[in-house]
Amino acid sequence: MQQRSGDGRKDLRYPAAPEPLAVPVYDNHAHLDIVDGDDPLTLVEQLDRAQAVGIAGVVQSSGDIESSRWAVEAAASDPRVLAAVAIHPNDAPTYAEQGRLDEAIGVVDELAAHRRTRAVGETGLDFFRTEPERRGPQFTSFEAHIEIAKKHAIAMQIHDRDAHEAVLETLTRVGAPETTVFHCFSGDDAMARVCADAGYYLSFAGNVTFKNAQNLRDALAVTPLDRILVETDAPFLTPVPLRGRPNAPYLVPITVRFMAAELGVELDELCARIAANSVRVYGAFDD
Repeated sequence: MQQRSGDGRKDLRYPAAPEPLAVPVYDNHAHLDIVDGDDPLTLVEQLDRAQAVGIAGVVQSSGDIESSRWAVEAAASDPRVLAAVAIHPNDAPTYAEQGRLDEAIGVVDELAAHRRTRAVGETGLDFFRTEPERRGPQFTSFEAHIEIAKKHAIAMQIHDRDAHEAVLETLTRVGAPETTVFHCFSGDDAMARVCADAGYYLSFAGNVTFKNAQNLRDALAVTPLDRILVETDAPFLTPVPLRGRPNAPYLVPITVRFMAAELGVELDELCARIAANSVRVYGAFDD
């Protein structure tokens, strides 16, 4: 249920901070360039709030040329941020129709060379928002992004919406980068096993707490601890009981506590695993 203010409006205030984590973790996928809420937070305010509750760093992910450049600038300005750069699969058809897809992919390639860029993302396939006749450029873009990640020896963050089989087939056919992350994992337990067996990482967001997301909880249950990551996808997917409010990295502790309870593992143990996995995927934040 979405929270609403006293006058019936959707409540767009940032929630109070949760109890801090004793063992810090990382938010491995956020969009802090997207301004949200009644009282928007600056980048530094977002990072300070996150650090205060045990979120040691944030991977700023991208979807177009502008957000990719913003991500690199943010990562260069603060050691608590790393950049992921890409053209979102839903944007790839538009760039193609403008005759700019090659240009956009070229910009991603250039930005991927920056020392604070540690991933290509988010890229992949989205059959939910893109009509079948416009999906060709998604495949072109996805395959190009795979090659960019390999070229620069950095991770890749996959956006997969209603396209599970096509994404897995593309990764097999083209050859996945050495480090591949399924951002906001949306499959079930069977797909989670396939991904884990392939050596991919599964990143869980606040929607794992949603009542109608049993498939995500089933997937979490079968994912090896050394393949689990956590994210906000901020400002989206705010976890229960704050669903509908603006999301931010400082709310990661809510999702992590839920995940620990679902898995039946100690919170500190899960946090330590997530932190180690994050550094293995993206490298040290202060390098």
